[in-house]
Amino acid sequence: MRRGMTLRTQLVVLQSAIMLVVIVASGIAAAWLQERSLRDAYLDRMIGVAYSVAQLPTVIDAFDDRFPSEVIQPIAETVREASDVTYVVVSDRGGVRFSHPNVERIGEVVSTPPNAVLTGELFVDTQTGTLGESWRAKVPVFGRDGEIIGQVSVGILESELQADWLNNIWILALFLVVAAVVGVVLASWAASLVRRRIYGLEPDEIKSMLETRNATLHGIGEGLVVLDERGAIVLCNDAALRLLGREGDDLAGVPVADVVDARMDALLNDAGEQQLVLAGERMLVVRADPVVVDGRAVGTVLILRDRTELDAALRDLAGAQGMTETLRAQQHEFANTLHTLGGLLELGETDAAMAVIERAGAGGALAALEPASGILELEVAALLLAKRAQAREHGVELLVAPDASLRPAPSLSVAGDWLTVLGNLVDNAVDASPAGRIEVSIDDADTDAGRVVTIVVDDDGPGVPRSQRESIFAVEVSSKQRSGGLVRGYGLTLVRRVAQRLGGSAVVEDSPLGGARFVARLPVVPSEVLA
Repeated sequence: MRRGMTLRTQLVVLQSAIMLVVIVASGIAAAWLQERSLRDAYLDRMIGVAYSVAQLPTVIDAFDDRFPSEVIQPIAETVREASDVTYVVVSDRGGVRFSHPNVERIGEVVSTPPNAVLTGELFVDTQTGTLGESWRAKVPVFGRDGEIIGQVSVGILESELQADWLNNIWILALFLVVAAVVGVVLASWAASLVRRRIYGLEPDEIKSMLETRNATLHGIGEGLVVLDERGAIVLCNDAALRLLGREGDDLAGVPVADVVDARMDALLNDAGEQQLVLAGERMLVVRADPVVVDGRAVGTVLILRDRTELDAALRDLAGAQGMTETLRAQQHEFANTLHTLGGLLELGETDAAMAVIERAGAGGALAALEPASGILELEVAALLLAKRAQAREHGVELLVAPDASLRPAPSLSVAGDWLTVLGNLVDNAVDASPAGRIEVSIDDADTDAGRVVTIVVDDDGPGVPRSQRESIFAVEVSSKQRSGGLVRGYGLTLVRRVAQRLGGSAVVEDSPLGGARFVARLPVVPSEVLA
């Protein structure tokens, strides 16, 4: 195709060329079959005429007459005119003619070999005789005693066969021409239909749009997932695959319910609103928007953001704020202590000043979580400090068991798992125990199966009924109301999924404080094993 030809023209030309090739090939095959059929019909006629004449008693008896042609010629001509063949020639064994369309040839020797006399069988071939090139059938004539006494040759000129074939073939040609014209019209209609389906775009424009779309989709940081009307994934960008934990996978055709814990009806009912879903152990903020084309909904676009990373950043910020508030409170405590000591020393009350110093001891809000407390993993210690400050704001007392112990994590991923479990359990306990009390215990033990960290969080809230102690770990199961339009009930699900991934467990029991006790058993699995 020459450069610059429109898509519609290319489609019409290509389809027309294919169609014409098929029509011409079909026409040639049909014409050949027509010619063979015509020859077969004439052959049957010639053989029938030849045998009928050769077996006529009158013709056989005439061979013994003095002038056989006087009897045979009228019969041969009558049969020739009735059967619409070119000639019926009867000859004796020597080839002398007893009949011929041209009476002047009667008595002459035939111009072609008497094949039927020589072989005693039917002979069919194209030969050139006195009338021209003809297709002929020759049969022997047997006498009363069974001996061959002559032959009958019946033929039709090749020119007449050609004329008859051409008289029939023009009808076929007419139909083929009509079919070609109709095919071109249909090809043009089909090309117009295809062009409308692709919104009148040319191939270069489609290529440019596809390249731009791919660059845009895979270049943005937010995850984009396009679904069809049945909820199956049509397209995912790189960010979405990363957020879903399916990098390198081809998710085309996979139902969205297989990659995220969410129901399509729930997502679409709150279309345009941000919602929380779980993808494995990653919490995502999802917004679903319907895709409408020409007033018809053809699918859905999901925009994914990583709530886990946001929560981690907020947790770090809260920890920093908690540390700041704690240090500020400690500063005030030390300032008050120093003022008290200064006053007592001015009054000369040294014994009282020593008592104040002894009572302060190591002093400060940080002392309970210093290395002497047994919590040697600094990130966990910092998290507990932040959670203590947050709990204090809600009027909740958060205590860490004196015998709590936790050695440093072997890797950042292991520490991250501990932070996820502990943070969610403490948050859940704070929500369940307004103006109450929470106790946190951490046990770091070496067992026959390896190192196991057990996190226990007790609260004095209402507790969890036995009938709900399994369902509470399911997605979106929560006794709390939505906050800011976001569905609750993901924290405990994350806790259990992390524990199960590590080969541990997460259960809820009755607490000695009167509320619920959440126990998470977390084997320390080397990072290379997880990989």
